[in-house]
Amino acid sequence: MGLLLIATTGMLVWGLAGFFEYFTEITPFIKLQNDAYPSGVQFVHWFLITLTGGTFLIGYFTKWKWTPFAMVLLFSNLAVLCTIETFDFMSEQWSFSAYSIEMLSYVAHSSFLLISALSKSHFRHF
Repeated sequence: MGLLLIATTGMLVWGLAGFFEYFTEITPFIKLQNDAYPSGVQFVHWFLITLTGGTFLIGYFTKWKWTPFAMVLLFSNLAVLCTIETFDFMSEQWSFSAYSIEMLSYVAHSSFLLISALSKSHFRHF
């Protein structure tokens, strides 16, 4: 659960920084925009990352019982977006192994949230 807290906090900060750069064209710390993505795809990219990070953090601290299901939904949306970004827009800068690791992490995190005793007791679902 701690790893998910760290990862989703990172996602929230990354997403907010990406939105900041998207709307202002000011690079916050490193360039976050990917010139290979159309503007609409870039917006959805930052929206889903920010929403995923924020949803888990709010759900975790409020012990919202629907958090695991919301996260599975958001992870599946991120997986679809990643697939589109990887196979439709990316060049050699993104590898199949990195794509595979990202997909496996979504499956692992989703499985943990849905079936682990720790998740079930924290979010009081099922």
